[in-house]
Amino acid sequence: MTSGIAAQDHVLSKMDKLPPFSPVLSKLMATLADEDVSFVELASLIEKDTVLSGNVLKLVNSAYYGRSGTVNSIRHAVSIIGMARIRNMVLSLSISKTWSSMKLPRNWSSGRFNLHSVAVGIMADLLASNLPVPYSEGAFVGGLLHDIGKLLIAIAAPAEYETVAKRIEAGMAPVASEAEILGFSHPAISAALLERWKIPKPIQRAVAMHHSPDEADSRQMHLAHVINAADEFVNAAGYTVANVPQPEESDPAKALEKLDLRAHLPMVIETFQADFDAIKSFF
Repeated sequence: MTSGIAAQDHVLSKMDKLPPFSPVLSKLMATLADEDVSFVELASLIEKDTVLSGNVLKLVNSAYYGRSGTVNSIRHAVSIIGMARIRNMVLSLSISKTWSSMKLPRNWSSGRFNLHSVAVGIMADLLASNLPVPYSEGAFVGGLLHDIGKLLIAIAAPAEYETVAKRIEAGMAPVASEAEILGFSHPAISAALLERWKIPKPIQRAVAMHHSPDEADSRQMHLAHVINAADEFVNAAGYTVANVPQPEESDPAKALEKLDLRAHLPMVIETFQADFDAIKSFF
């Protein structure tokens, strides 16, 4: 495969090779741009998929979310956990299931990819909740889908992806490796996919700039800065897409020091760990 614009066009032309979203997931993605969706509408949508509903209820009734009484309906779950959190759960469970059945290069691990994506979504959401970030409501989805371009590259250009993966495993930076081998990098592909799926434009831009957040806004906090910090934190915690060894004394918290979290930092990390522990058993 040639590199540069022609190679990027080739990868983008393979979008149709991605598995189609389930009807429930398609409608749920559409609600991301609808600020007026009610909790009854959201619950009704989730209830249409019995397997998904069961997993959501299992998660809500887990040790972390458990209440004094058992939550036995999606509407009850939405009312006590909140619309945003339920939607995040459903997006995590649905999207990871969609990707996991695909045939991919041997260097690719759907398990690592799913855990990384969900972890970045959770941390980005927590960071945005504690920082003055425009369009903070898009943090979870931006974090969850920030690396979707890597998946499309692996599908459309498996040989080149394996070359990139070997370089990353040897210590090279992912974006630099992609640019050298492919002539482009995954953030642009990720953003193009989000545009096709009609994800709100602020999320598209944040994902496109998540490895160069100052290009999104160098004067103030941008959603791209949040996703960038969340991505670095999760990688330092060992939840990487590539199979790379972690330094013995890696400190994930250092990835968040560039953000003005102050006294919120311990709470953010503690909440992340609890939320992530609750959901990662599903992957």
